[in-house]
Amino acid sequence: MTTTDTSTGPSADAGRQIAMVLDLNKCIGCQTCSVACKTLWGSDEGADYQWWCSVNTMPGAGTPKGYEQMGGGFRDGKPVKGVAPARSDFGGGWKYNQDEIFYGGNPDHNPLRVVGETPTWGPNWDEDQGGGAYPNSFFYYLPRLCNFCTHPACVEACPKGAMAKRRSDGVVVRDEGRCRGYRYCAEACPYKKIYFNYERKVSQHCIGCLPRLEQGVAPACARMCPGRLVFVGYLDDPDGPIHKLVNQWKVALPLHPEYETLPNVYYIPPLGPAPYAEDGSLDEFSLRIPAEQLEAQFGKGVHQALATLVDEMQRTRSGESSELMDMLIVYGWQELFPDFTRDPVDIQWNS
Repeated sequence: MTTTDTSTGPSADAGRQIAMVLDLNKCIGCQTCSVACKTLWGSDEGADYQWWCSVNTMPGAGTPKGYEQMGGGFRDGKPVKGVAPARSDFGGGWKYNQDEIFYGGNPDHNPLRVVGETPTWGPNWDEDQGGGAYPNSFFYYLPRLCNFCTHPACVEACPKGAMAKRRSDGVVVRDEGRCRGYRYCAEACPYKKIYFNYERKVSQHCIGCLPRLEQGVAPACARMCPGRLVFVGYLDDPDGPIHKLVNQWKVALPLHPEYETLPNVYYIPPLGPAPYAEDGSLDEFSLRIPAEQLEAQFGKGVHQALATLVDEMQRTRSGESSELMDMLIVYGWQELFPDFTRDPVDIQWNS
């Protein structure tokens, strides 16, 4: 992806900023967003293991495995040394014995198995394991993609200028013609959502479905989500859902704000079901998901965000109206991304 509408420095004015808000209380881990992204962007040579949009069970090691301990980003405004994930940290992209099963002519049962090296990790290796103990065990799903950071460490780290941030919408893009495969971008990204194409020797990552955005079409992950949990819009639009959820209600929070990249993908933290008290009754006034677990991912603001969500839920239960709850219910899918409701089938795409 190449573009002339770019800036490369941390102080460059991005103009308008595209952002996302994902409501984790509605994510069911169905992977529709991941598959939609993979179908659209992940079929090229060397991209077999790449999942630009991935959904992991929390608490868990995620993908790449243990990315939160791999460094990158900034601390007190200075770059933090990071490491580039190994191919095995991502897992995935395995080949199976389909030919043997379907065309081998062996009348005996041949179970599905991996051909080649036995895998030790994959994008959803620890799916649904979660944490806690019975009867109050817990887990929640966390979709992740490029964060369109306001202060993208990947852009600063690339010595060839192959990574850039667009001024018109704040999307971080890449020029594969300039990429030399150094992987400094992957080392610098604290979220480790930059993949390396080992066949083409270039780095690749989510670009927010930029060709769709430019045509007024929502990104594939957001458009295909059956749970209506992905909001897309401009952060500076006071009438849009993104601005209201992030700046007005303050219930949408960035992932790991301590990395100091100022990410523009935000999350509404999960409340989880009510926990059981010692007598077996439901404790409606406590949280099943430990607050320290959520604070470790979303920062100290998560406590006020959860309190606001609980307060507004109580308002609706008492018969009062709640603008926030109405917004999060999403009665019509167009409310999710009012600026990007165009149907992609109506567009003559360039091949």
